[in-house]
Parts: sequence; C-alpha cells; structure tokens
Amino acid sequence: MPATHEVTNQVPPLTGYDVSADPALLESLRREGAEWAETDVRELGVMAGGQQAQEWGRLAERNSPVLHTHDRYGHRVDEVEFHPYWHELMNVAVQHGLHGAPWADGRPGAHVARAAKVFVWGQADPGHLCPISMTYAAVPALRAAPELAAVYEPLLTSSAYDFGLRVPTEKRGIIAGMSMTEKQGGSDVRANTTRAVPTGEPGTYALTGHKWFTSAPMSDVFLTLAQAPGGLSCFLVPRVLPDGSRNAIRFQRLKDKLGNRSNASSEIEYEGALGHLVGEEGRGVATIIRMVNMTRLDCAVSSASGMRQGLVQAVHHATHRSAFGARLVDQPLMTNVLADLAVEAEAATVAAMRLAGAVDRAAAGHAEEEQLRRLGLAVTKYWVCKRAPAHAAEALECLGGNGYVEDSGLPRLYRESPLPSIWEGSGNVAALDVLRAMARQPQAVDAFFAEVDRAAGADRRLDAATARLRKDLAELGDPDALQYRARRIVEHLALVLQGSLLVRHGHPAVADAFCASRLDGEWGIAFGTLPPGLDTAAIIERGAPGFPAA
Repeated sequence: MPATHEVTNQVPPLTGYDVSADPALLESLRREGAEWAETDVRELGVMAGGQQAQEWGRLAERNSPVLHTHDRYGHRVDEVEFHPYWHELMNVAVQHGLHGAPWADGRPGAHVARAAKVFVWGQADPGHLCPISMTYAAVPALRAAPELAAVYEPLLTSSAYDFGLRVPTEKRGIIAGMSMTEKQGGSDVRANTTRAVPTGEPGTYALTGHKWFTSAPMSDVFLTLAQAPGGLSCFLVPRVLPDGSRNAIRFQRLKDKLGNRSNASSEIEYEGALGHLVGEEGRGVATIIRMVNMTRLDCAVSSASGMRQGLVQAVHHATHRSAFGARLVDQPLMTNVLADLAVEAEAATVAAMRLAGAVDRAAAGHAEEEQLRRLGLAVTKYWVCKRAPAHAAEALECLGGNGYVEDSGLPRLYRESPLPSIWEGSGNVAALDVLRAMARQPQAVDAFFAEVDRAAGADRRLDAATARLRKDLAELGDPDALQYRARRIVEHLALVLQGSLLVRHGHPAVADAFCASRLDGEWGIAFGTLPPGLDTAAIIERGAPGFPAA
C-alpha cells in the first residue's frame, strides 16, 4: 500500500544525555566545597539520563503501588506491592548515598554532594525520593535519643537497600518514614489525637490513633507524633517487632494522588502499636522539626531539579522543531520564553545548593551559617516550590500539543510539580514560619542580610531591591497586618537572596536578566516577558542538554 505520509519535523527522543551537565549545578557543587564528589555526580547524571533509568521511572509511575491488607487466607498483612523498577530506583539511590551518607561522611561538602545527587537522580523519577528524603531527615531527629540513634543510625546510613518486612536490627540497611498529620489538624500537628500510653517498659509506649498521611508505608521505622501524658511527643515506631511479629499498624488505604504516583502514601491506624520515645515527653514538635527542616532542603532541591528537567525538555524540543520557516529556538518570542525559564531554573538551583552548603557549615559549628540555614531554608522552600508548577506548565506549553501527551513526559512533571510546596507545610505554613524565625531569632535576619550584602555595590538593581526590603521590614506593623503580607515579604526575601547569589556567582547574562526582570520590574506576569537587550542566546545555551563524549 502507498504511504499516506512521511514523518518529518519530529523531535528525537531526549535520552542518553548527562543530566548533571548543568553549569549552575556543577559550579555550585565546586563552590560549596564538594568538588570531590563531581565524578560520582557525573556518573549518576549519565545514568539518570539513560534509556534504562528513564524507563524505570516511567513504568514505576505508570504502575502505581497496590495495597494488600490481607493474604489469601484472611490474615492481616498490611503490605504494599511496588513495580519491580521501583526497587531498581531505590537501590541506585541508596547505593549512591542519597538517603543518609552525609551523616556518616565527615568530609566538608557531604550535604552538598548529596543534594547534587538528589538533583540529578530525581530526574529519573522523583516519586521514590520521598522515602529517600525521609530517611535522610530522620537521622537528626533520632539523635534526640542517643541510645536509639546508636542502634538505628548505622542502618539508616548503610549503602544496602534491603527491602522486606523483617526485624530492623537484623537487616543490612533500613528506610524511614514519617507519620505526623491527622485528618482533624493537618499542618496543625498540636491538634493530634493519637494517644501514647506508657507500657511500663522504660521509653516504650502503646500508640492508638489514626494518621491521615503516612509517607512511605513500607518503611522499616517511622517517626510519629502522639499525645503522651506529658504532652505531644515524638516516637520511633518499627513495622516489625524484635520477636518478628508485625507491629499493630493497620493500613486503611493508599491515597489516590495527583502526582508522585510511583510512591505510596497512606492512611494508617495504630491499634496499640509499640513505639519508643524520641527526646522528652511534650517536646515532640521540637524533636520532629529537625526532620522537617531537612526535608525542606529536599523540597527546594527537588523543585529546582524539576525546573531544570522542564527547561531541558523545552530547549531540546525548540532546537529540533521548526515552524514558519525557522527553528523554534531561533524565533524571538520563543527565545524570550526559554531564556525566562532558564533564569528561573538557575536561580532556584543556585539558592538550593547554597543552602545545602549552609547545612554542611552549620553541622561543622558555624553559627552564622546555622542562622542562614534556618531562615534561608524556609524562605527558599516557599518561593522555589511555589514557582515550580508555573514553570512546568510553561515548559509543557513549549512543546505545544505534544507536551500535553503522556509520551512526552511533561504531564508527569506537571503533576509532580505542586508536591514540594505542599509537603511538610504548604505555602502559608512556610511563609508564617519565616515570620516566626524573624521574630524569635533576629540573628537569623542579620545572617541573611550578611549573605545578601556580599554582593553590595555589584548591581544597582540588587542594591535598590535590598534597600526596599530593609525599609519594608523596618515598617512592619501589628501581627495581623504582618501575617496578611507574609507571602509578599517572603517573596521579596527570596528574590533578593537569589539575586545576590546570581550577581556573585552566576553567569553575567543570567544575573543581568534576573535583576532586570525580578528586581527592577522589567517583567510581566507570565514567563516570556523579559525586557529587550539581554543575551538570551548565552542564557539558553546553559539550558541545553549535555551529551557525554562518544
């Protein structure tokens, strides 16, 4: 039969590229003291951009986890079945230390190295990074109970992925989850009604209650909140007890989520489940906030990673697709859109990696870096995560109708993009936490401006924006008025921080575009509204996918 059409002007698959070939990421890696990890990051980047890992991620997301509450005989089992490729993704992540390596690695820059690996490997599949992030974040909270940390920390930082329900201390490595929010309270965790009753054995309690969201229900241990006699407290709850029996944790259902579909999120019920007190009774929020603070870093890193992925997809498409007699990438309006997306992605990456550096330096005892980490993480988590959905939508639109089709991978990115902003406290929670940090720790504000002022005098637009921010903060009034303006204040903080970092460390063309648009007001509301006179070609070049040398 005669051919009815010839396939032309179609974009080749974006595969076999190096996800880590991202100038902003690699420059940050070296600047923040983790240049020693570059070989590992590049190795993981090549793997993440390869056909095999991309297929792992696609099928793990397409075949969502399945809950089995009972076996064929009617016995309660409470297990979640994953696609085999989920375990392949998890195995690579654990072997490369994305889950807990910095806590066992004394080298400067260990948290930066891990953040870079999360950034690149998450572009194969972001869903499995939920239990990876929970495990990473559990360690500092668990250290509130040194006797528990001595037992479990080596397992949480082990490079062995050992899936299956067995006694945690008999495994080669374990994964941690978090079980914090309840249906009547959500982010207001002090409204929790789960009860913890002492069993008579020191430090051991029986927990009874219903948790609305439990991340990664097949984890080996969970950090959870419950009301003990002395108030809201934090507990370590194992899935399997020392005698090999299942702890009394009942899975009610898995959440049918917008995105993050390769990962299981569940409702669970504790029916006298045994847990071990972490920290002091009544100090549950203060204890588990150590975990939340670390997951905030991962939220920012993951959002920046998603922006980079969307940008690379858009630039790749525009480079290979023609319309109206010219390649899309050469058409002025598309160059504006692509350059604007590139500026946003690079600003997010530089800020997230700078804060990973602050985590490292704070762990080494640097007081000012600890204050910057405290305020900067809340600021950056709010803004970078808030920008991700709009960025994903615009990147998708660069592919036109092709971007709306599942085969392109952009719908998956779009569905994933709102999650980091919601995770561990939505936008309002993050913004209000910034206000609390500023009120309770004025030294954190000093550390923030000390960081910003390192770029003083380098760009008049940044200087003017910093002066306006200082003026606004000095004029803050009563608490209600302050809360009403919280989002605007945090946005201003985030933009000034990003501008300072780009002016000092970014490509001159990117810094110029950022300051002209985000700080000087030469910008619209949608992406693609940059002012004229910018070096858009240099900006877009930094957003192109990198392919390993043959």
